[in-house]
Parts: sequence; C-alpha cells; structure tokens
Amino acid sequence: MAPEILTPARILEATEDVLRRFGPAKATVVDVARALGVSHGSVYRHFGSKAALREAVTDRWLGQTHTELSAIAEGDAPAGVRLREWLAGLFAAKRRKAGGDPELFATYMVLAGENSGTVERHIETMIGQLAGIVEEGVRDGEFVSDDPVVTARALWDATGRFHDPAYAEEWSRPDIDGAFEAVCALLVRGLRAP
Repeated sequence: MAPEILTPARILEATEDVLRRFGPAKATVVDVARALGVSHGSVYRHFGSKAALREAVTDRWLGQTHTELSAIAEGDAPAGVRLREWLAGLFAAKRRKAGGDPELFATYMVLAGENSGTVERHIETMIGQLAGIVEEGVRDGEFVSDDPVVTARALWDATGRFHDPAYAEEWSRPDIDGAFEAVCALLVRGLRAP
C-alpha cells in the first residue's frame, strides 16, 4: 500500500492533535512531523515557518464557522428568520468549540492572540455575512437601515457576549439561553420596518 500523500490538510489535522496533546507553548514542528512520520523539512515545504503553520491552524478553525453560517446567510428564509438563525448558529458553534474540547479551545485562544490579522479577517467575514442579511431585509422592506455594514457591526457588537471567547465561562450558565433569546428578539424588533 502506498504511503499517504502529505497535504496541507493532513498537516493541519496533525497540528491540531499535537496542540491538543502538548499545548501551544510546547508543541513544535518536529512534534507535528513525528506524528505524521515525516521529516520536519517536509512540513516546512508546506508551511514556511512555525508561525505560518499556527496561523493556518487558526484560520482553519475560524473558517469552519464561516462555512456553517454562510449557508444560513444565503438561505431563502425571510431576513428576520435568517438573522436569528445566524446568531443562534454562531452561538452554538462557539459553545460547541468551548465545551466540546476545552483544551483545544484554550489553545486556539492563545493562537488567536498571536494571529490578530487572522482574527480580524474572521470578524470581517462574519460582519459581511450579517450585512448581507440586513441588506436583503432592507431590499425586501422587512428591515430599516441606512447602512447595512454599520448595522451589521452594531449587531456583532451587541451580541458579543454570545460569541466573544472572553465570555466563554458564561455560556454554560442556566440563564444564558434566555438572555440570548431576549437580545435576539430586541435586535430583530429594532430592525423591523414600521
């Protein structure tokens, strides 16, 4: 049987495993290479530096949320329904990441701090999806907004408690779902055309 081809995706998967095992402070490119059964030079052929590899892992992790939410943003439901579903999807994705694998979540928080450009691009993508929903709501007469991008940024900021990792410890509180529903209802109601 032929050996598996070394691809960037395989390297990123192995890097996640290594980060989960050793944490961001101790994980090395040599550890990743060892997990893949290749030389560290093989890893460097795909990712020019340890920083580039860590940035790619961060980008991949954040990109998973983009994919999930873009399907909602581009859906056929009315804008108010899509906005609520999109916000709920974002909150659910963040909760899954924080609760499902706390060690990896903590690791990603360190990596996100190192890769602020990657995080900024992630936020801009998220705001772009929100702006698309708002724009369609305005076009269909469902929402009122003078500037969908500014409105999207305001929606992002207003819901920070439900997606900003700084609030992750609150996401398991018994009253968090009620708080989320109240904020969503307020925001959708505030956007409604009179």
